[in-house]
Amino acid sequence: MSATWKYQAKCLNQMINANNETQAHLYLEQLLLFPVDIQDRIIEEISHLSNCNSTAVANIIGQYSIVDLK
Repeated sequence: MSATWKYQAKCLNQMINANNETQAHLYLEQLLLFPVDIQDRIIEEISHLSNCNSTAVANIIGQYSIVDLK
């Protein structure tokens, strides 16, 4: 896991913990250019983590950022 992903995850995690969903959406949109439906999925998965930390959040973001080459 790269330091960049962990930092991005830490920032997003702080926004979600502060119940600032709008800011979290804007952060994902500006930083990663995910479509809104993907942003919703990421935030939904993060909100269901039993142990919400930077590594767990980074793993979720990483899952959605990998391009499927079919």
